[in-house]
Amino acid sequence: MINAGNLFPHPEGLPLTPSASPIPRLILASNSPRRRELLTQAGYEFTVEAADVDESLHPNEEPAVYVQRLAEEKARAVFARHAEEEAVVVLGADTTVVCGGEILAKPADSADAKRMLRALSGRTHQVLTGIAVVTRAGTASAVESTDVVFSSIPEAELDLYCASAEPLDKAGAYGIQGYAARWIPRIDGCYFNVMGLPIARTVRLIAETLARIGRGF
Repeated sequence: MINAGNLFPHPEGLPLTPSASPIPRLILASNSPRRRELLTQAGYEFTVEAADVDESLHPNEEPAVYVQRLAEEKARAVFARHAEEEAVVVLGADTTVVCGGEILAKPADSADAKRMLRALSGRTHQVLTGIAVVTRAGTASAVESTDVVFSSIPEAELDLYCASAEPLDKAGAYGIQGYAARWIPRIDGCYFNVMGLPIARTVRLIAETLARIGRGF
């Protein structure tokens, strides 16, 4: 159950009371430990349900359209399991790395991770996260973008890093909060977006959604 009070305000800015609409129940449609950590850090209580959707890229699909579509599809897939409940809010998210127009998803293996990191080495790339909030009233979504600067990666460090399991479950084969931080001298944009969930943008999207539908629950 989400904490009441100012996290989920009444449309007039007043806290929810027993006589007001039911307090919504938040579900995170992702098994990502980083997203769970960030959503908890933002002050929410929630449950987690993974979404099983096809993450294939559509022909000629732009990266921003791709992550936004997947975030919406994940949130809708989980919401469909709870469509009869009165006050359910589902948050979906999808993150990818884009370098030179190429989408770098999670690497297939160590060799693929090395290929991606060599492409990122000494260059600036973009991290895009699509977020979507689904309720009985519909879907609201957004895309956050952060520029990430990589220094040149020494081959010995690349070998050491890719010998571990760390790059295998991350878009672009790295996490900014992990070993790869040594290669990132600066970013332009939201740090938490690079981790997988832009906190401020997510909080704003949830708040705006609830403000629109608060009277309809």
